[in-house]
Amino acid sequence: MTVIDKLASSLQRADEAPNLELAREIVDTGDANSVSELVDLLVHSKSTPVQSDCIKVLYEVGEQAPSLLAPYVQNLLALLGRKNNRLQWGAMKALGAVTPERPDEVYAALDHLLAVADQGSVITKDGAAAVLTHLCQVDRYYERAFAALISLLQTCPGNQLPAYAEQAITVVREPHRSALKSTLRARLPDLEKASKQKRVEKVLGALENNK
Repeated sequence: MTVIDKLASSLQRADEAPNLELAREIVDTGDANSVSELVDLLVHSKSTPVQSDCIKVLYEVGEQAPSLLAPYVQNLLALLGRKNNRLQWGAMKALGAVTPERPDEVYAALDHLLAVADQGSVITKDGAAAVLTHLCQVDRYYERAFAALISLLQTCPGNQLPAYAEQAITVVREPHRSALKSTLRARLPDLEKASKQKRVEKVLGALENNK
């Protein structure tokens, strides 16, 4: 069977199991050729179901074996401009996975990436938060990436705030701890669920304990 034959849409399946199985097979065998075929299908196929299957397999591969997907950063960046929301957030999620492998390429497109995230879905913003968190771990990119992460914390939906705060505290450096604390304190009233408030309060407590 070729790669396209293993996709859920080719098997007339409405679930993601075949795509997940294909991703595991690619990761387990280190099958770079199949990744290349999936990217080619994603770029050239006119079938929306095939495109959706391809991006699903690719971001699953990226999360488990980012080095296999890293050579295709430019292809993923190009997908951010697509009107198909599935492709946009799938590409952002994949970029979040491969940023540690190719930080320079991702950082070079940061303006575009942030503009897409600003107008994008919640899952698109999730991927952008992952990208920024990884970029913060690169010294030369920290200042700008952390500033962008603070901006995301200031404007993101309340439901996403705890997860982004938990990511931010893993990379915050001393000059910016106060900015993170003030941002989180200002957003606490936006959180309706006690469980989410507690998660953010836990981050604030950790910031206070590490003055």
